[in-house]
Amino acid sequence: MTKQPLEQIVAGTAGASGLIFEAIPQARLREIKAAGVDEAGNQLTVQVDTEGGSPLRCCLREADPGERMLLIAYTPPGTRGAYAERGPVFIHAEPCAGYLTPNRYPPGLSHRPQVVRAYDQDGRIAAGVMVNDGTHATTVIRELLARPDVSLVHVRNVGYGCYNFAVRRVPHASN
Repeated sequence: MTKQPLEQIVAGTAGASGLIFEAIPQARLREIKAAGVDEAGNQLTVQVDTEGGSPLRCCLREADPGERMLLIAYTPPGTRGAYAERGPVFIHAEPCAGYLTPNRYPPGLSHRPQVVRAYDQDGRIAAGVMVNDGTHATTVIRELLARPDVSLVHVRNVGYGCYNFAVRRVPHASN
């Protein structure tokens, strides 16, 4: 029997929530770090979050004071054409474990007001709703993903509109 890497096991875990909360994939982060440049060709430069609070898209929590980070340009999944966008996101400068509970709303970001933006199968925006916390966001995410025209949602920061993470329905197992 072959062993699966932890990130493959975690990435496929959905649990009872019926939703999968997706951080930036660890494999993609390794590619960016190995290249030494982000998707826009910017050199990777380590920054220190002196006060803490920057949302880390690698593990879906806020940075602690003094943590070393990279600010990279990243294109979130599921968008295409005129709706495809690349924007700034913070990640750990060193490797981290990633987001290990993809079946639940990230507790480290649940206190933040967010915008939940829905996308259709063609990568176009189908809806956008401002929410005041993770509980409200989870309700809105479920409602949006129940629509047949919505294939995934992004959860984004309110003030700057930066991408935080994607959420998808749990794929149904075929018999």
